[in-house]
Amino acid sequence: MCSTFTIFVLSFQSGERYMKIQLLWVGRTAKSYVSEAIDEYAGRIGRYMPFETVQLADVKNAGHLTSSEVRDREGEMILKALRSDDMVVLLDDKGREYTSIEFASWIGGMANRSVRQLVFVIGGAYGFSRGVYDRADALLSISRMTFSHQIVRPIFLEQLYRAMTILRGEPYHHEESLIRRRG
Repeated sequence: MCSTFTIFVLSFQSGERYMKIQLLWVGRTAKSYVSEAIDEYAGRIGRYMPFETVQLADVKNAGHLTSSEVRDREGEMILKALRSDDMVVLLDDKGREYTSIEFASWIGGMANRSVRQLVFVIGGAYGFSRGVYDRADALLSISRMTFSHQIVRPIFLEQLYRAMTILRGEPYHHEESLIRRRG
């Protein structure tokens, strides 16, 4: 099955107003190698467009709470961190899956729609509260596989960086070689 989509090539000239992208998550990053990967890809993405990561605090006394209570408290923190005009995308296993090129095209479309701030949200170990789902504008799945909420951070950032290079027509992504291997 072949689908047609448009790649939006973004120009990144100083002085213009750009969409800002934010990656928001709950809880500290425990492993140094995960933090290093996050820092590496966040720095790369920042060369293409305004970008920041936002780490919300762990829920206090989570060990004395049910999973539902933890999820609800995390949800309250997430909702407080969002602005009313944010385009909110939850990274969720029930979300839509894209190829890397389709994801890049989607990001380009958001920028061309004049979205001011695109916020991707990674939930905690117990997922998202009903209130966070209700606030979301879209759900995105990066895989049908399950990843820990910590390791998904650098995995997603690599895909976001890949999308930036695709939008700029840079050689980081090698789609042709992937197609040859499948055929």
